[in-house]
Amino acid sequence: MIPTMYTWFYQSSFTARLLVVLGMLLGSGLVRVQAAPPVSREDTLRLQKGLGELFIDPGFYSILEDASNTLTVNQVSQEPWSSRFNALHPDSRAIRNTSSTYWMRVTLYNTNRGAGQHWYLETFDSHIGALTFYRPNGTGTYDSIQTGANLPFASRQYPYKNYLFPLPLPPSQTQTYYLKFKSSSKTSFLSRVRNEQLLAAHTQTEYGLLGGFYGILFIMVVYNLCIYLFIGEQTYLRYVLYVLSCSLLFLSEDGLGFQFLWPNWPWLNSLVNTGTPVLLLLTFSYYARMFLDAPQQLPRYDRLTRLVVLISVGLLLLDMLFLETGFGFWLYLLPYGMIYYAALQVYWKGFRPARYFLLAHALVAISVLFLITRKLGINFFTNAFTVYSMNMALILEVAVLSYALGDKIKAIKDATIRAQEKLVKQLRKRHQAQDQLVEQLRQNQELKDQLNTELEELVAKRTEELRQQSETIVAQNRELLQANGLLALQSAAIEKLNTDLQRDLHQTQTARVLSKEVDFGEFSRIYPDKEACLVYLADLKWAHGYRCRKCGHEKYCDGREPHSRRCTRCRYVESATAYTLFQKCKFSIVKALYAVFLIHTHKGTYSSQELSRVLELRQATCWSFMQKVLEAMQRRRQAPDYDENEGWTHVLLDDTVPVEEEQD
Repeated sequence: MIPTMYTWFYQSSFTARLLVVLGMLLGSGLVRVQAAPPVSREDTLRLQKGLGELFIDPGFYSILEDASNTLTVNQVSQEPWSSRFNALHPDSRAIRNTSSTYWMRVTLYNTNRGAGQHWYLETFDSHIGALTFYRPNGTGTYDSIQTGANLPFASRQYPYKNYLFPLPLPPSQTQTYYLKFKSSSKTSFLSRVRNEQLLAAHTQTEYGLLGGFYGILFIMVVYNLCIYLFIGEQTYLRYVLYVLSCSLLFLSEDGLGFQFLWPNWPWLNSLVNTGTPVLLLLTFSYYARMFLDAPQQLPRYDRLTRLVVLISVGLLLLDMLFLETGFGFWLYLLPYGMIYYAALQVYWKGFRPARYFLLAHALVAISVLFLITRKLGINFFTNAFTVYSMNMALILEVAVLSYALGDKIKAIKDATIRAQEKLVKQLRKRHQAQDQLVEQLRQNQELKDQLNTELEELVAKRTEELRQQSETIVAQNRELLQANGLLALQSAAIEKLNTDLQRDLHQTQTARVLSKEVDFGEFSRIYPDKEACLVYLADLKWAHGYRCRKCGHEKYCDGREPHSRRCTRCRYVESATAYTLFQKCKFSIVKALYAVFLIHTHKGTYSSQELSRVLELRQATCWSFMQKVLEAMQRRRQAPDYDENEGWTHVLLDDTVPVEEEQD
């Protein structure tokens, strides 16, 4: 039997239980294992010369269940209890009744005749609550070594993540050893025997690889945390929490957390072992939904996913704290499957970063399949890479998702740069228009100066003629009056021209709003405050005259509120915002007017997240107002007088839910 075949699998309590269920579901029809009938005595395990390690196959040990929890080593080593030990077949490698104590008996024979090597017994499951190792001392009694996950880590004789016990095995002798198990969760009896040299080399290699594994995770956490602190993107913080949860799960499963981080707190080790899968589910869903933009891409499905995640977490906590059925891991399958399906949906909708998400978790799925094949006894894929495939898959997943986050931010940055370049072009055109206006004003001023000069010369000429020709004073006075009239007309024409230029300038700015060419700074210069917005809204609302909504009367006077109108017949008061999109608006009408402009000019594709950033409002407020605007735009498209090229102000007068104003 290959020793590495079950090593990683049985070091993981939560992962192992989950993979057992997947294996039963996916491979029940693939492999049929013929169970060997139990025997009363286990085979003797022979330690031969040149052998470095030996996996203790179920045929080389036997098990006794102590339901009373009172048996001692002297009792189980003698009749009648000694004959009640039974060897287990391959389908019965785990503690099934957690309320009982289990005894494991193994017999070893050292075939070496000379000075023997130092041998050690290693158990794979580091989460056993209480474990006592009994070895004969040559006087007919047994020495005991007591340890377990319920005791501080210092209770272990050797500082190793698994349980390690020395085997004093003299050459050419046979010794029988006992292991006493007591655990609050299902565990395995798998173990192996190693010599001192191979154990030291394996320990160095294993701890070195695990150190590199956690070092990579730490680097990714620090890297993404620094990016979050620099740019403030929430997705990076969520990703850091997810990677930390993965790290905590692996630290609890391989025992390194108990060895190095909380060695004196066994209760904390038990809490971490049971709670990290729930924490991982929460952080994964918290990160994945934001990365996939699920609230915007799949709003209904995202709400359902959140509900399923919360219900699953609640049921898991209930099972963990009260029910303790051991089958809570079923509740992890549905939320993870729903999130992966959401990734497929957003990818099909054109969200390209989702392909990295699918790739990263496909690698994890492949590693899970390798573990399932080993559980089913299919050995053709069993090697060092597949045994540690989950660790390698997590490293690749972390790297791919980090790249995916960078790709997503780069896409947002590129879109921003393109928008800025477009804005620069628009500003350049605006400056060119302003230069043209200045040149036209200069030419108008020159024309005005020229006209004034000509008029002055004409007046001087007429005056000189009056002085020289006194007999034509009346006629000259008439001509002078005519010249003065011409001067007045010219001055009026010049004033009218200046007025028209000012109006054209304002219309040019307003036209730029309608042509989607301004940011919020320019927009606020056109509508600088609430007063300007109310004036514009009142002029738009009553552009075709006032008519009372209650009695139909057409005469009004000013109400108490700015720009409101009160009917002179029934005294009904209607504000400028009533029966519009801004009725009962909870934030500034200037920002609301700009929000309508942005949503309309982007044809409803502007995200609530970007709108929240531009207006400095909460995303939930922006999303709610955005839904109101989108509904108004939809109703406008269905209107009989709808024009595809009409301006954004046509949706302002949406009065689908009128609310009457209070009487003055």
